[in-house]
Amino acid sequence: MKLNKLITPKGFMFLIIFAVLVFIGDRINFSRLVGAESQFFTLFQFFGPVAGAFLGPVVGVLSVLIAEIASKLYTHASWDPVTVLRLTPMLFAAWYFGTKKDKISYLVPILAIIAFIAHPVGRQVWYFSLFWTIPIIVKMLPKKYGERAFLRSLGATFTAHAVGGAMWNYIVPMTPAMWIALIPIVIFERIIFASGITISFTALNTLLDRLDAKTKSEYLNIDKKYAWFKHIS
Repeated sequence: MKLNKLITPKGFMFLIIFAVLVFIGDRINFSRLVGAESQFFTLFQFFGPVAGAFLGPVVGVLSVLIAEIASKLYTHASWDPVTVLRLTPMLFAAWYFGTKKDKISYLVPILAIIAFIAHPVGRQVWYFSLFWTIPIIVKMLPKKYGERAFLRSLGATFTAHAVGGAMWNYIVPMTPAMWIALIPIVIFERIIFASGITISFTALNTLLDRLDAKTKSEYLNIDKKYAWFKHIS
């Protein structure tokens, strides 16, 4: 996907919508991150990866990064190591959501598992990293299953979790008991996040599909089967 195609009516419209969503979503906390008092999951988790689907993986990742940095700059967020590293997981999630079967989608969770188990604490709770086989399994499914919105969303949110979890193990003091206590929380949160990503993906497909008649553009990848009210002319 060429970057110069970003300057199109629909491409620009998507970036505006996405930037506004990031700005709002980043302000609304959903749950606290264990081990860090001032770090939260926000509503951004519910739609961040979808940029990869509409803009393609490369430009999608770039748009997520730009939106994240702009949001942090606007709110004068502190640029401590944890905040900076937390920009990374959603980039990989956007890449995952925007691609089919590619090496990066497989390699990222595999490296996260290896990094987690290589840590002394992670080695004691190695089974926690089995969560990160989910993105790999989704990509290995037959096309008619693996490309379904919810499964793509599930793979994307667990890709973000893999990257974030592997880094978290090295930068935040955690005990094996804390990781074990997180297991039911992870299951609940990631199902909620995957559901949110699916809904936001469908909603944006619907909105952009309705705008299609007025702003003809070959830039955005709109999946019409996920557009609501597609029977309305």
